[in-house]
Amino acid sequence: MRSFGRLGRRFGWLWAAYAVSAYGTWLGFGAFSFIAIRVLHASTAEVSAMSAAGLAVGALAAVPVGPWVEFRRKRPVMIMMDLVRFGALVSIPVGYALGVLSIAQLICVSIVQAAANIAFTAASGAFLKSLVAPSDLLTANARFESTTWSASVVGPTVGGAAIGLFGPVVTIAADAASYLFSALGVTAIGGPEPAPARPSSRTTLTGLAEGWRHILHHRQLRRLFLNSVVVNGLIMAGEAPLAVLMLGELGFPAWQYGLAFAIPCVGGLIGSRLARPLSGRYGSDTVLRVFGALRCVWPLGLVLVTPGLSGLLVVIAVELVLIVCCSIFNPVSATYRLQVVDHASVSRVLAAWSVTSTATRAVLIAMWGVLATATSPRWALGTAGVLLLASAFLLPIGIGREAITSTARDTPRRNHIPRNTSRRSCTRAP
Repeated sequence: MRSFGRLGRRFGWLWAAYAVSAYGTWLGFGAFSFIAIRVLHASTAEVSAMSAAGLAVGALAAVPVGPWVEFRRKRPVMIMMDLVRFGALVSIPVGYALGVLSIAQLICVSIVQAAANIAFTAASGAFLKSLVAPSDLLTANARFESTTWSASVVGPTVGGAAIGLFGPVVTIAADAASYLFSALGVTAIGGPEPAPARPSSRTTLTGLAEGWRHILHHRQLRRLFLNSVVVNGLIMAGEAPLAVLMLGELGFPAWQYGLAFAIPCVGGLIGSRLARPLSGRYGSDTVLRVFGALRCVWPLGLVLVTPGLSGLLVVIAVELVLIVCCSIFNPVSATYRLQVVDHASVSRVLAAWSVTSTATRAVLIAMWGVLATATSPRWALGTAGVLLLASAFLLPIGIGREAITSTARDTPRRNHIPRNTSRRSCTRAP
């Protein structure tokens, strides 16, 4: 593992665990929607309800997660959440094989996945913050971002082909297995870990409220939080209408649907490599404002999707430019968030952030399912696109050129003991 350079062997294992999980996630991209639409013959409203219910109940179940994670060592929590996600996902191919698979089971799995994702994000965020030096946080986040997009290039296309050859649940089985390998990678990190905070007498809800309070009392973090929650929610709200439009009304085969989201992910590799040099040259403030605004422009183009090659090219073009902007914005945003939050509050802040983002996505997905049913999937996509344009006004202003490159005084030095990672936001959720 010496090839991981200045970030060290322990980061190498964390990166490897993240990579295998990311490839599994993207291999199973769209599998829930595909099964619901093609196997269970669900409507747009049912597909949206499936996604919304899973996210909403998962977010509610995860409310006490931030304080709970704060008082525990982070690696065991990450391993536990990987095993929970494995168990939930593997139940789907089992149910399919037994002929008892239903929308209700997909919703239950979605709930478990949402809650486990929030717990993993809270733990891994604090873990990464103690694992690498403050000046290396952007490099680490850019590597995770690059890995995500490289997985995105391969996963959907291979997954779509695998579904066509081996059936609708094969990619979900592969995704489940990826969490086992991720757990092994996190286990292999080894080494010491900072002692967790001592439990207090405050309720877990009060403890999580401290995370929200920290976000809302920091002007720039508050604006970044509001923008991220709204943008991610609106992008996800359009996913079910787009899936129904492409797989149902327009009749795209599974492999073309996967291809439409695989090819554009090359842009993620490009953007993630540009994040650090652009931030160094123009400052984090400029990068967040410019690329944060640009990522709000492109989804409106999805209303132009038509049958055949021309429609496929429209989706590819829109997703490509969206992904380039997101992959530049995401690591800079994630790094800024880690650097402005003191080490003792990271898990609570990340949990509060994830709970809010997940709950907002659930509400918006449900609303857009109703809207698509009452009007059409195309009208729902157009409405989301227009609202995304307005969300650019929520972006932070005046973060400062030095924000990403400075060394936080309250953060331990590299190799003093470990820090975190999180699953990405912005486009498709795992």
